[in-house]
Amino acid sequence: MDSKHKYSPESLMMSYGYSSELSEGAIKCPIFQTSTFEFRSAEQGKAFFEVAYGLREKEEKEELGLIYSRINNPDLEILENRLSLWDEAEDCAVFESGMSAISTAFMEFLKPGDVLLFSNPVYGGTDHFIKHILDKFGIEALGFYPNQTKEEITQMIAESGKADKIAMVYVETPANPTNDIIDIEMCSQIADDLSTNERKVYLAVDNTYMGPLWQHPLKHGADLVLYSATKYIGGHSDVIAGACLGSNEVIARMKTMRTFLGNMAGPWTGWLLMRSLETLKVRMDKQLENAKAVASFLKSHPMISKVYYLGFAEGEDKQIYDKQCEAPGAMVSFDIKGGEEEAFQFINALKLVKLAVSLGSTESLIQHPGTMTHAGVSEEDKAKLNITPSLIRLSVGVEKTEDLIHDLNSALETVLKRF
Repeated sequence: MDSKHKYSPESLMMSYGYSSELSEGAIKCPIFQTSTFEFRSAEQGKAFFEVAYGLREKEEKEELGLIYSRINNPDLEILENRLSLWDEAEDCAVFESGMSAISTAFMEFLKPGDVLLFSNPVYGGTDHFIKHILDKFGIEALGFYPNQTKEEITQMIAESGKADKIAMVYVETPANPTNDIIDIEMCSQIADDLSTNERKVYLAVDNTYMGPLWQHPLKHGADLVLYSATKYIGGHSDVIAGACLGSNEVIARMKTMRTFLGNMAGPWTGWLLMRSLETLKVRMDKQLENAKAVASFLKSHPMISKVYYLGFAEGEDKQIYDKQCEAPGAMVSFDIKGGEEEAFQFINALKLVKLAVSLGSTESLIQHPGTMTHAGVSEEDKAKLNITPSLIRLSVGVEKTEDLIHDLNSALETVLKRF
């Protein structure tokens, strides 16, 4: 391959990190369905384990091999190499689910007595882990909201008396399910302000809603970028996975914790995600195109009172969007006139769009956050975050645009007749 030309990630997804010569000339990476790997000598085994367990640093020209599939596997390593290209990260760690990536980050970078500063709203599973699991380990949480300025957040931290205990800032942007946007650069500045020479405060950003194409948090000051790789990266509703990307230092810590938690992705997951990466850009481009049309349609329909879509961002949100996003994405949330009854009538009347949680897949998926993905969020927080009985979340797929709009319109007209 021409070393002078910089190939785009979408062009490298078919081959990067893989040599067919090592696999009998197979054009696609095989599935390495093995639990353990043979060492050439006892000395080699010793050397591999010394580095794997942190007993010494890898030497400059030292080539490390495979030990055990809980630590590393060819499918996993090649996948991690390819995923790193999209965010231009130094390294990547892949997990068996998005929640395992998130929980591993919390367990590695937080300890008893620490405080987590986090944005609201977040995915329901993350919300539950922050509010009901971390406290079992003596870790407190302090939440802020999308409309708060840096000065307001800083004042809130000062008034809490916990500034010196904050060890991580965790942000989900755009937020699930409201598409609220958080300024990553602002959060990076807050993390820097809270850091000392002895203690670094890390910034972690869940970038699931934007996938690895439409937003790159590492470029805006994030230390870790997290994905539910089930979503756009997998993109076919047939695999559960998660990913974390960042510097060599950060990912080395994540991989060490992953080894001992045992929540690494297996070879089948790695192989499925490599398959999906080959079509990632064409899928996401089509989803983006569809979402723009669907959002415009919904905005004009008399049964829809408000559409939450980054393509319609205004004011300060538009400034943040312009700074850190490359496209408005394919997630559209909206308020239907009425409440839960009308929302359910609409959802139940759909034929093409499927009622299911998850997002980012080839098929369009719709759900009711207040009673489904965010059912565990307190009623007080739901009210603050506009997760109302009227709110509906739509993940736009790759179907023909006209068919999607026809299905949505037919279902809305059904409700309109009863309204």
